[in-house]
Amino acid sequence: MSNEFLLSLITGIFIGGAAGFLGFLMLTKRMALVGDALGHVALPGMGLALLLGFDTSLGAFVSLLLGVFLIWLIEIRTSLPMEVLVGVIFVVSLAVGFLIVPNPELLEALFGNISKVSFNMAVVSIVFSILIFFAIKRIYPKMILAGISEDLARSEGIKIKKQNLIYLLLIAAIVALGVKIVGTLLVGALVIIPAAAARNFSKNLKEYSLGSMALGVLSCFSGIMISKVFNLPAGPMIILSSASFFLISLIFKR
Repeated sequence: MSNEFLLSLITGIFIGGAAGFLGFLMLTKRMALVGDALGHVALPGMGLALLLGFDTSLGAFVSLLLGVFLIWLIEIRTSLPMEVLVGVIFVVSLAVGFLIVPNPELLEALFGNISKVSFNMAVVSIVFSILIFFAIKRIYPKMILAGISEDLARSEGIKIKKQNLIYLLLIAAIVALGVKIVGTLLVGALVIIPAAAARNFSKNLKEYSLGSMALGVLSCFSGIMISKVFNLPAGPMIILSSASFFLISLIFKR
């Protein structure tokens, strides 16, 4: 195996694990499609990065940060739920992104290309994946309590608006990392499917959270290996591998 392939494989494993673990929290909060919608918010930033010669993940992250802060600010000032605001920002970003992204790079932006991950980007992806994992572990109890009762959460001293912002930033970070390997169209599945499969396998929350992370890792590992053997795009193969685990989970559902 070449050094470039090993670098891509390791990067994919870390991102897949963090994405699966985040998916566990998102499915628990019944917000599975938010990750998919935010994936499209990254498109304008990726288009600008391609035009200016920057790394697309950096452009995606900047675009996602702007989108997340806009969603958070509007949510504070209105009574609209977060998923509605994400949907509005999503369609606007998708329209702008298609106008900005150069045609030759459009397919790569939509479906990813993990073979173009540089060493520096791989290190950043691994470090951020680890940080995202620990951040999710820290905010999970607070987010669940706030979901059950905001009044109870406030009585426990939990700042709900702050937790929601952290939650959105974590989604933005994992989406920015994920678009490099599976693209904007498929990054939502990278978060959703491993968690959905793990839910079928699991008997309790601990198994659910660890299973989501493990299936995220296995999906990326198997998808990248299959793409290498059959010379196929890695992004779609990662998602198809993840989908196969989900189908297996339906058979062995607990």
